[in-house]
Amino acid sequence: MSQKKIRIGMIGSRFAADFHADCYRRDPRVELVAVAGRDEKRLRAYAEKWKVPHTCTDHKELLKRKDIDVVALCSPNNTHAPMVQDAAQAGKHVICEKPLATNLADAEAAIKACAQAKVKLFYAEDWCFAPALLRVEEAVREGAVGEVLYVKAKECHNGTHSPYAKNKDTCGGGCLIHLGIHPIGWALHFLGRNGQNPCVEVIGKANFGGKDNYVHKENGGEDFALGILKFKDGQHAFIEGNYITVGGMDDQVEIYGTQGRISVDLTFGSPVSVYSRPGYSYALEKADNTLGWTRPAVDEFYNLGYVKELEHFFDCLREDRQPAWGVSGAAGLACVRIVEALYRSNKERKTVELTG
Repeated sequence: MSQKKIRIGMIGSRFAADFHADCYRRDPRVELVAVAGRDEKRLRAYAEKWKVPHTCTDHKELLKRKDIDVVALCSPNNTHAPMVQDAAQAGKHVICEKPLATNLADAEAAIKACAQAKVKLFYAEDWCFAPALLRVEEAVREGAVGEVLYVKAKECHNGTHSPYAKNKDTCGGGCLIHLGIHPIGWALHFLGRNGQNPCVEVIGKANFGGKDNYVHKENGGEDFALGILKFKDGQHAFIEGNYITVGGMDDQVEIYGTQGRISVDLTFGSPVSVYSRPGYSYALEKADNTLGWTRPAVDEFYNLGYVKELEHFFDCLREDRQPAWGVSGAAGLACVRIVEALYRSNKERKTVELTG
């Protein structure tokens, strides 16, 4: 791609579309040209907030635009795979938010469509670019903990507000596919060694949704999920995603090696402490209030990896190269395969081996 600005078409106008736009605004190489969304009121508000010149309510109209190079999918989970295929057929590169699809067959079809159209598919796993985790990778490469044996990783909070995430059909499940997919994606990136050390076996345990949930009885999908992943070279990862954790989003990683250990607090690791009697506007994603002592996030989007992740995608477009494995279509497919196997393990109450 030439050195002109990379022109982006956004599909979706809710939370993920907001942090995408915030990251684009930081990068002088890119321009958000148009946005598509089904809710006209929300669409107009989004376009006004981020100064997007063009809007439409049909994503296929957006894909017809000649002034768009790449499409960012920030839409409900079940729309990701078909929209990836639509974008590929229109000759557009694609940035797809997690998950790549809600089932393995759709994920495979999405990757095939991009390969046939010869467009790039970027799988947006932000943890692969979180500064704290990049520093951890550097320390591990230097031998800080010896041989890595085991990792624990989780993303948890008190529940989603999205009606699409609460609906099992549009989400593809519950907190496992909606939250747990982040630690799964990072474990594949960290332990998987560019796909050369794949996950070969899983054990899953989760609530079954609805009345079986601990707290969110109205959700079709589970509100609590755990997974054990075994990799080809013998390492294990313990994964957690839940909607029962109060007090704000809790993202943590632990690494255990033969010569040491590392702990990372991605969301509660702020260097700022505030004591407030009346409270203030915002401290942390999913925090209920800001009363008393709080640790307000400092540049949350940067620290969770979104900014560097998207910079990497734009570098790949300008330099005509493929993305790092952890944020490739192949990694997105591997995540869906693991999630599907964990759900099967939970349903059948047995260990599930992975092939392919």
